[in-house]
Amino acid sequence: MESQEVQRKHSDLVSIIMPTYNCREYIRYSLESVIAQTYQNWELIIVDDGSTDDTAGIIKEYMAQDSRVKYTRIKENSGAAIARNTAVDMAQGRYLAFLDSDDLWMPGKLTMQINFMKQNDYSFTCTSYKKIDEQGKFLNRVVRAKPKLDYNGVLKACPGNSTVIYDSHCLGKYKIPNIRKRNDYVMWLQIIKKADSLYGLDEVLTSHRIRSGSISSNKASLIKYQWKVYCEIEKLPVLKAVSLIVYMIVKKILNLDNHTVTESDLLKECKDAHGTEKIEGKI
Repeated sequence: MESQEVQRKHSDLVSIIMPTYNCREYIRYSLESVIAQTYQNWELIIVDDGSTDDTAGIIKEYMAQDSRVKYTRIKENSGAAIARNTAVDMAQGRYLAFLDSDDLWMPGKLTMQINFMKQNDYSFTCTSYKKIDEQGKFLNRVVRAKPKLDYNGVLKACPGNSTVIYDSHCLGKYKIPNIRKRNDYVMWLQIIKKADSLYGLDEVLTSHRIRSGSISSNKASLIKYQWKVYCEIEKLPVLKAVSLIVYMIVKKILNLDNHTVTESDLLKECKDAHGTEKIEGKI
């Protein structure tokens, strides 16, 4: 029979889902940000979507140092949705957290967010995040988490992928259709239907890297996939889908999601929240 301590560790295990593809320039920083977590009860599941660079070699360095880092490879590039679904299948933890292989977490991210969930009995949460450039420089932009969103709220405000954690014991595991873009958004829309509410922790616990060549940088293509999500996957009425697309475009033009924050103000906020001065994108 398992001891109570072993049972507790298993029940509180966080499975971190990380798909990756040709990310050798950034994945080391992402891995370091996971290993630096003050919350130690985690497993990192990395699914390599057929990388052709040295991404695998870097991951294997960390696997040799830490048994919590797990890796599998898909032979042919199949897209982030397939890679995420593969990682979700492998996950053993109660809590499923998501981290893109070029994004970063603050050291207190898991501790603060899991405590936020436990103390309030929340099953689906996200946090605020800041934006950094390809060199890891803070872009003076922060996206604040909304305190509470229902299904219609998530339709208008997608949480940052690398900020989300959900409780699989309460909600189950979710897989997503094989679409090249917005597949994380589809997952959140699936989950919110059962969770009813997405709760936001307004602490900057994640750095989202803006890359010029990334899939998400092509705005016109994103609108096409947004339409696909609304009409083909969510089966929304055409008029509602059109209004949501217009809302999204206006929000982007007016930059409504982004709050301008100086580096000194963010430094103070990070020190207050995490007891650390690490706000740069590089570890």
